[in-house]
Amino acid sequence: MKKTLVLIVSVFTLTLSAQQTATEDSVTLKKFYNTSLLNGKSYVWLDHLSNQIGPRLSGSINAEKAVEWGEQELKKLGLDKVWLQSVMVPKWTRGVAEYAYIETDPGKTTNVPICALGGSIATPIGGLKANVVEVQGIEDLRKLGTTAIEGKIVFFNRPIQADLINTFEAYGGCVDQRYSGAKEAANFGAVGVIVRSMNLRNDDLPHTGAMSYGDLKDLDKIPAAAISTNGANLLSSMLKLNPEIKFFMNMNCRSWKDVESHNVIGEIKGAEFPNEYIVVGGHLDSWDMGDGSHDDGAGIVQSMEVLRLFKETGYTPKRTIRVVLFMNEENGLRGGKKYAEEAQRKEEKHVFALESDAGGFTPRGFSFDCDATNFAQIESWKPLFAPYLIHQFSKGGSGADISPLKNEKIVLAGLRPDSQRYFDHHHAANDTFDAINKRELELGAATMTSLVYLMDKYGTK
Repeated sequence: MKKTLVLIVSVFTLTLSAQQTATEDSVTLKKFYNTSLLNGKSYVWLDHLSNQIGPRLSGSINAEKAVEWGEQELKKLGLDKVWLQSVMVPKWTRGVAEYAYIETDPGKTTNVPICALGGSIATPIGGLKANVVEVQGIEDLRKLGTTAIEGKIVFFNRPIQADLINTFEAYGGCVDQRYSGAKEAANFGAVGVIVRSMNLRNDDLPHTGAMSYGDLKDLDKIPAAAISTNGANLLSSMLKLNPEIKFFMNMNCRSWKDVESHNVIGEIKGAEFPNEYIVVGGHLDSWDMGDGSHDDGAGIVQSMEVLRLFKETGYTPKRTIRVVLFMNEENGLRGGKKYAEEAQRKEEKHVFALESDAGGFTPRGFSFDCDATNFAQIESWKPLFAPYLIHQFSKGGSGADISPLKNEKIVLAGLRPDSQRYFDHHHAANDTFDAINKRELELGAATMTSLVYLMDKYGTK
């Protein structure tokens, strides 16, 4: 009888303790959300980053201005340590605005919007004009062969798959033609490449992005540009009517020698486990078309806000919490690789890393790269996020900049906002501050803070 009574009391005590802990966590999360929504800094920070500094292409003057700004703002938070981590990055410049047209007959032309892909060479002086061959993907090149491609501009026109609800999956399904299209087309004698923009809507905005020539020799490289979705639709229709039309493009882009830049890092020292590190971050660089508000200014200011909310609400972390403003995610991932190399060299124990690099839209949840045991613990926290309509916890990828930290023990995570409008802005001229919703941005910052708090409090398994 006594054993039964003791067991009942023990179960009751454990249940009561669990309820009290859950209540305590719920109250703490509420503080984070209230502070972010009523007294947040993410939107003000992003306003300055986007409108006072602007586009931050790796290796540019604006990128270095952003580094200086990030260091100054983190120091204002009163963190235990703020420093710059040197990293060599590629430098590529776009030059004067690109120009393109479709020519149906000599003197009969229709202008279309294009932009050079990041890393492309320039066209010959005076521009490039040639006949066009339309393909749906790299595999089509092999079917056509050199005879059909040599001396022509290859037009990659495979669209994003619109029936995929996960737009990042849709993007991943067609981005190979942007990244490797020029390399593959050059092997069949093409003189240039134009690629349909990775965009789910029809508009006149070409979307840039990184491309690679792989192991091509300099003499074999060909210019590569993105064409807007409206431009791509027009070109495709005109080719069906007249396969002999020509395409003209003029680009003045150029690659330079690598230059020095920096990751910006700030930390709050852990009170109990100072040698266990939790990282939260985004990438400070952006493409040069807009001002990089969604990609990835939003992730930068949300990550900074995590540490500010800890300070503002009086939460003392058990583990050392670092914010890292990574440099050069867009065209090299040098910042993420450098941070991981230094962490390994110093034998730092990183237990959790969270990245925000999917835009500043309404947060829907997180994706996690971790084992089953850790994911089970994370899923047990879903009821804490339910009041904020954050309910999508899935296993999958995390983020490009934190991926070099991957090992058997660390938990990696990525914030997953609603993605339906993200690729309307991604790498385009309309990725600007006016496309940011203040409340959505602040909800994302509070959501990230909440997850970092729980990972810090309970640790990894």
